[in-house]
Amino acid sequence: MKNADAAMMRYIAEIPEQFEESLKFDYSFTEKYKKEYSNILVSGVGGSAIGGDILRIIAQHKVSIPVAVNRNYDIPAYVNENTLFLAVSYSGNTEETIASAQKASDQKANIICITSGGKVAEMAEFMGWGKVVLPGGMPPRAATGYLFAPLALILGKIGYLSGVDEDIRETVKILKSIWDEYGISAPAEENKAMNIARELKRAIPVIWGVQGVTDISALRWKTQLNENAKCLAYYNVFPELNHNELAGMEIPDSLIAQMVAVFLCDNYEQYRIKKRMEITQNLIADKIKKVIKVNARGESLMARIYSLCYIGDLVSVYLAGEYGIDPHSIKMIDYLKEKLADV
Repeated sequence: MKNADAAMMRYIAEIPEQFEESLKFDYSFTEKYKKEYSNILVSGVGGSAIGGDILRIIAQHKVSIPVAVNRNYDIPAYVNENTLFLAVSYSGNTEETIASAQKASDQKANIICITSGGKVAEMAEFMGWGKVVLPGGMPPRAATGYLFAPLALILGKIGYLSGVDEDIRETVKILKSIWDEYGISAPAEENKAMNIARELKRAIPVIWGVQGVTDISALRWKTQLNENAKCLAYYNVFPELNHNELAGMEIPDSLIAQMVAVFLCDNYEQYRIKKRMEITQNLIADKIKKVIKVNARGESLMARIYSLCYIGDLVSVYLAGEYGIDPHSIKMIDYLKEKLADV
């Protein structure tokens, strides 16, 4: 696809390297954070929060204490001296994250910052908080490896998450293989990501994942389609969508007929989830434009989640190319931030 954006494609191509580089960062500060916590809270918004959500999903399967994500100025009342608070802001100037870190400090939480600089890095330096300083200069949504891997490695270093290094290495291997198959140099006729983008053109993408496994991959698809391709997109999860959204697949006919449902599938889904997906597909196949299935790759949950996210990233940039849209520009979001700065 000649009109796919080369710069954004380069960022996507480099995501496996972000994981590899994250293994080399200095985590010696984690020694002072080795203690028994009651909970872990990751605070960030937008692209800086996705890493926290992936950590949350993995933690549900492997960590014995709650891990939650906060996308707000305020923080939950339970945050206290027994909380590990991970403040994530790629730019370092995200006002919601700055405000939440200040409140977490007031509530005596144990704070670590992940950022490329800005006010968050300055706060960490002044307060003596642990920090990981990331390479800067890219859109936050393109820094997903940097915004997730250090979080997982921190939890590994302090003893809450096992096998992180091995899972990262598998993820790198899987992502590189996907790039070889679906990257900009792959043959167009065999490029599934490019073909999916063409199916989504002039359609309403609805991305469906599975609660506690691929739900965050579905959210990532939705947000990447929003920001890169500038199109409306929606997501939901099985089994919840079978209890409400499915009932809304009748009217208005003209709108539903423009919908493309993307099922994000995983080999480790429960049998009854697989049956739900199969029955749902049969129910809607004649009502909507198309059903597309995308399969996760890898053995570890990390690799499987990220394999789906990575394919979605590629689809979003290919779709931007189909529309002739610059995937870098986020004019509406920038305008909103400018107006808020005046308040």
